[in-house]
Amino acid sequence: MAISELPNSRTEEDGSAVLRVLSYNIRSMRDDEDALARVIRACDPDVVFVQEAPRFFRWRKHAARLAAKSELLVLSGGATAAGPMLLCSLRATVERTEDVLLPLTPGLHRRGLATAVVRFAGARVGLISCHLSLRKDERYAQAGMVLDRVAALGTPHTLVAGDLNERPDGPAFRRLAKELTDGWEASPWGDAYTSTPADPHQRIDAILATPGIEFLGCGVPTDLDPADLRAATDHLPVLAAVRVPAAS
Repeated sequence: MAISELPNSRTEEDGSAVLRVLSYNIRSMRDDEDALARVIRACDPDVVFVQEAPRFFRWRKHAARLAAKSELLVLSGGATAAGPMLLCSLRATVERTEDVLLPLTPGLHRRGLATAVVRFAGARVGLISCHLSLRKDERYAQAGMVLDRVAALGTPHTLVAGDLNERPDGPAFRRLAKELTDGWEASPWGDAYTSTPADPHQRIDAILATPGIEFLGCGVPTDLDPADLRAATDHLPVLAAVRVPAAS
């Protein structure tokens, strides 16, 4: 479906916030950076949950350049979170950020979480960007660590998004979806499959939320430039519109 059919960001009379949030594995910006920025801008997000952000030489410079091209700001993460990163619009008021490194399994890539607590109008929300392991047992354990971090944020509402490296019937995905609402299941919009852009055949990226956050639509936009999607990275983006209640 067209991005224009998804609700725009707004503040409602009771102080609740309607947000556009995007989850996107950007493959360390090794592909067409301008195409990547065009995809992000077209989605017009308040928050971007990034996976595989630049992690090596001059990574901060690369992250800042992508944020500027996307008309956003770097909120947290990058190399200090082993890849996950958060970008946000000027609409966000930042309360705090924290980059979390998960336990290292010898022989495997280090994983981490980019986290933040922000306010949009009267709504206070936690944010966690994650990229789970390729190995099944480690991935399941990391899903539990994500849930532990949700509890540790101490926010009334939290959004979790990322590359789960697993389909919805997998144990790690199910572990998350048991406690969090899966946006695609709650309010499917657009397409489901996120991998790969040339041959979408599996849903391994997701946006999830704690109870109380309402999904107004969630999925892969269908009206983005296919050439840009193929050139930008090896995943398709997941876009959602959510309503976050005002803090009591």
